[in-house]
Amino acid sequence: MIRRAIVTIATGVALTLTNAPAGAEQLGKLGGALKKAQQFKDVEMTDAEEAQLGAQVSQRIRARYGVVQNQAAQKYVALVGMALAQSSSKPALAWKFIVLDTDAVNAFAAPGGFIHVTKGALANLENESELAGLLGHEIVHITDKHTIRAIQKGKLVQMGADETAAGNSALMGKLVDKAYEVIEGGFGRGEELEADEKGIVLANTVGYEPRGMNGFLNMLVERNKDAGPVKNGLFASHPETKERVDKMTRQIASAKLISTATVAGRYTATITFKPVAAAEIATIEAGSSGAAGPAPKKAEQPKKGLGGLAGRLRPSGGEQKSAQVTGSGAGRGANGEDRLAKGGANPGIVAVTVSAAEVTAFKKAGGLK
Repeated sequence: MIRRAIVTIATGVALTLTNAPAGAEQLGKLGGALKKAQQFKDVEMTDAEEAQLGAQVSQRIRARYGVVQNQAAQKYVALVGMALAQSSSKPALAWKFIVLDTDAVNAFAAPGGFIHVTKGALANLENESELAGLLGHEIVHITDKHTIRAIQKGKLVQMGADETAAGNSALMGKLVDKAYEVIEGGFGRGEELEADEKGIVLANTVGYEPRGMNGFLNMLVERNKDAGPVKNGLFASHPETKERVDKMTRQIASAKLISTATVAGRYTATITFKPVAAAEIATIEAGSSGAAGPAPKKAEQPKKGLGGLAGRLRPSGGEQKSAQVTGSGAGRGANGEDRLAKGGANPGIVAVTVSAAEVTAFKKAGGLK
């Protein structure tokens, strides 16, 4: 008789059996259960499933920050965004560009083509090429599937061997939770550098001065100079801003990115939001429903025996959906003012239609390609 045996599963979970009989039937059942428990795969999603994921993440972002109910500003940002998206690697996505109603400087790219930029970011930009640099960066986060890659790399959610996201509300809910955490918390160093590199090429291809993203990052440095050791705002620490600016400056020279359009006049004539200093931004209380969602649920106790094993191999449905603004915002390196900035009360998307002809005319009027 085997008095004690330890079986290790590929995921690293160990199951200890004490005083277990060594009968072939029992061991056969155990082996079958363990084999079944190992049948998980990384997240795989079709374009339609990514669009569904992005729509739900966007709804959560809009609920947190509100949407600027200004059609002229929304359409202008959509025109700049579509001018870039048409030249991206995924021009056929149903791209949506949304201005969030908060004085925080931030931007969020959700799968499926949902790009959000705050009115605080717009207020602090000087010209259209800086906006193009920012939007180009966010477009690359979507075209290169950075959110899905982050979920895969971190194994934040895994799917059953025969499982799909389509029609699976429980799995989609987990994906929305984790995607929101990734997006609100910020991507890693590799993803940020990749979005920098490809984003400025995209802006240059359309005809924008490629140093627009540098201008945006330099603005952040100046805005956050008094923030102390904990930096404030978008892209604060993945990687250090100076490294990113230097890297893009070298790339612009070596790749001969020579487009020149800044389109400053059109930008200042359309975007009239006033910048608010980081220290003066109205904030919400950490832990309030607007900042961190409902109180965490009590963690489920693992079930005894094999019945609870499969559940422990994947995140449970009882994981906290929010606390993201506090937790992942801190992970990004954001200070309280931007991380806990108040948002508007209206999350409704402003209906904006942008035709291909309008984008063509918009580019021509701005001296773009």
